[in-house]
Amino acid sequence: MTDADADAVMAIYADGIATGQATFQDQAGDWSAFSAGKLATPRIVACDADGGILGFAVLSPTSTRPVYKGVCEVSVYVSGAARGRGVGNLLMQRLVMESEAMGIWLLTASIFPENPASLILHTTHGFRCVGRHRGPARMTYGPMAGRWRDTLRLERRSTVAGV
Repeated sequence: MTDADADAVMAIYADGIATGQATFQDQAGDWSAFSAGKLATPRIVACDADGGILGFAVLSPTSTRPVYKGVCEVSVYVSGAARGRGVGNLLMQRLVMESEAMGIWLLTASIFPENPASLILHTTHGFRCVGRHRGPARMTYGPMAGRWRDTLRLERRSTVAGV
């Protein structure tokens, strides 16, 4: 993923937001703010045969404290047109591989319980549920606007990095 991919990445992110099942975030915002909150690498895009971006995967640091440098939160988004075609699986596989090569030992995710596709994707790649946050935030948009929503906390401990 490079700055040249910004428009496509932000459109896919906005598409994910519009589902009401991906994030509490109510709008994609701009590329600069989005990019600033992510690690410089790995940043992965999946493309079709014509180079069109089908999805992306990035990591966000969970803390600025040096002791937590190997702990990151996962974001995997797939365009609506490409969902159900294995794109998320390929992105997650590559993200796990590259994160371990960088020495990241713990990947985390916060997922709405009503998002079975994301739960399946994560558990397929070794994530396990470690808890449930009861209503950490209120939805501000979509069919669940105004409701406090739970999130499931998942994590994947590397057997390669940080052992």
